Order: sequence, then C-alpha cells, then structure tokens
Amino acid sequence: MSEATDAAPTLRDFDTAGFLRNYWQKRPLLIRKAFVNWSNPLEPDELAGLACEPEVESRLVRRTAPGQWELENGPLDPSRFGELGASPWTLLVQSADHHVGEVAALIEPFRFIPDWRIDDVMVSYASDGGGVGPHFDQYDVFLVQGLGRRRWRIGPSCDDTAPLLQHDDLRLLAEFETADEWVLEPGDILYVPPGVAHDGEAIGDNCMTYSVGFRAPSRGDLVSAFADHVLDSLGEDDRYTDPEEAVPAQPGEISHDALARLHGMVTGALADRDAFARWFGTYITEQKDDRVDWAPEDTITAEDLMSAGAGSVMLERNPAIRFAFILQGEDEVMLFVGGARYACHGAAAEVAQRICAQASFALGDETLRDPGVEELIVDLINRGYLAPD
Repeated sequence: MSEATDAAPTLRDFDTAGFLRNYWQKRPLLIRKAFVNWSNPLEPDELAGLACEPEVESRLVRRTAPGQWELENGPLDPSRFGELGASPWTLLVQSADHHVGEVAALIEPFRFIPDWRIDDVMVSYASDGGGVGPHFDQYDVFLVQGLGRRRWRIGPSCDDTAPLLQHDDLRLLAEFETADEWVLEPGDILYVPPGVAHDGEAIGDNCMTYSVGFRAPSRGDLVSAFADHVLDSLGEDDRYTDPEEAVPAQPGEISHDALARLHGMVTGALADRDAFARWFGTYITEQKDDRVDWAPEDTITAEDLMSAGAGSVMLERNPAIRFAFILQGEDEVMLFVGGARYACHGAAAEVAQRICAQASFALGDETLRDPGVEELIVDLINRGYLAPD
C-alpha cells in the first residue's frame, strides 16, 4: 500500500490563467525555482529498488554509441546496476506515483488540469550523459528536475511524418534541430506540449527527473471504443426498413431517402449524449494496471469501519485507480472509479465529490451511516479502490 503524504510541493507565484492562455498545448515554458518548498521525493536507491519489483513497469536505456540506443525492460535484477559499465544509461520507472505517496503528491500542484487528463508520474535516473534520445510525445508533460542537472534541447513541432531512426523498441527522431536549450537544476520545471521534439541529457551523475504526464484520447480511439460499446448494445434484428411510402427509384440507384434513413440509423446510435457520458466516465477511469491491488482479503462492512469507536474513519484512495464524476443535478452525481459507475444522491453525492477532490479524507460515523454513503464506501473498499488509513 502506498504511504500517503501531506508534503505536496507548492508552485511559487504561478499564473495559472496566463499559463493556460499562452502556453498550454501551444509552446514550451521553462519555470526556474518553481516550488516554494521543493525537496526530492524519492532517493535513487529507492527508484532502483522499484525497478526490480515485478509489479512495477521499468525500462533501462543505454546509449552504446553515438546515435545508438539499447532498451531493456524490467523487472531488473539488482546486480544489473553494477554491470552497466561506462556507457551512459537511464533508468525509467513508469507510474511511480502508484507506489510511492511522496511521488503521488507531486501531481497536486498541477491539478488545475482536470484529473481525468492526468496519466502518471514517470521517474528517471540517469548517469552522466544519459538520456533516451531525441523524441516527441503525444501528450503534455511537466519535466520536474529532482536531483542533479539535465540539459534539455527543444526542437520543432513534429507529427507522424517525422523521420525516425530504425529501432525496434524506441521511437527516436532521425533529425533534430535545436531551437532552445536550457540546463535544469533541482526544483526547475520544463513544460513541453504534445508533438514538440525534445532531448534531455544528464550533466553529471545522480540526475533524477519527474515527468508528470497528461493524456488526451485521440479521435480514432474515442470513435473506435465508443462504437464497440454501442455495437455490444444493439440487437441483431435492428435492421433497415423502407419507409411506408417509398419513393420509386431506378433499379441500380441508392436513393437519397434511403441514404438519409441509413445514415440516421448510424448517427442515431451514436448521438445519445447521456449514453456517451456514462460510457466515457467508465472508459477514461479504467484501471490500466491491476498489479496494485488493495482489495481486502475478507469482505469489509460499515460496522467493521466504525468498530474502533473513534467517531470518524480515515480513508485513502488507491493511487493506481482513477476517480472522476459528472454532475447530474442539484444533488446527484455520477461517480466513476476504476471503470465502475455509481449513481450517487444526496449525502452520497457530496461524499463522491470529496473522494475525487482529496487523496485521503475523513468520514464521521453519522455520515457513514447514511445508506447511500455506506453502500458506496463499502463497495469501494472491497473493490480495492479505497482503504482505511
């Protein structure tokens, strides 16, 4: 279970509105000494330990020669780090926020972007000269320098037509022209929008970088996934029928009336906005990695939670689970957790919004005894989405 922390760093004098207006998804931004209270949340040895765990996604990238990189997927053997030699290398641990509370706290300063857009926090450690090569991503990222120094080169905007090096595992740019270059120190942030080429290289050892990534579903992914969902709900006998007063047509003609009717069958099946909202909430919160399992061995009841007699219960969210909600009415919320959907009313709707707002929170016995709240909280605990702290 991840250890929760209240030590979330705070951005210093950050103009959120100005950033969203002038930089977000538009152009890179360097923010020097970005935090009021920055301290590196994870030690290099701890990161190496995570990379050896089977439930953690990790990669090791080595630059074996100029323009040549090798990729090794984890989990890594602990002895591997003593065998790396002089070649520059980078260790990458994906979704470190799912496993370390102090890393999860690093998301908090960036929650001016809605939670459903947040992907994860990837942590990298690099030896002198280490990096993953020039590349571009399809998501927004805040690159937070944790330890040491890293030189970042920024290139032009790229798309799928950009030439890539021939490599089975890494998507690296074959051509890179530097437009800007900065050296980041601990506590500095570099924001990089989607599609902008960038290349980071460690200056000296003990270089750690935290990549807070934000995903955005593509149009193709949305159409494909929602269409599959709609198809599953359609009956085989839901077929085209001619209008009662069909307009005569030539034998080989597909008439405009028939086309309109056929088109309406397709668009009508996809046009239900409420159905799309219900589907999207489950789709966007689906758990991408089920290896972080908080489900209790024995089923928990509300009485179990209140048996300590403290008057309140402290609950913590599983950091590997996504939480989101849609307002349905004045006192009604549709809550989405880990791909599950909950219709919440009254007190349960208020609690649902608190769950989405806070990584850990307390509920009083009186609130927990509300039937809707009790049902919601008990189910979330037994699914492993929440845990008593």
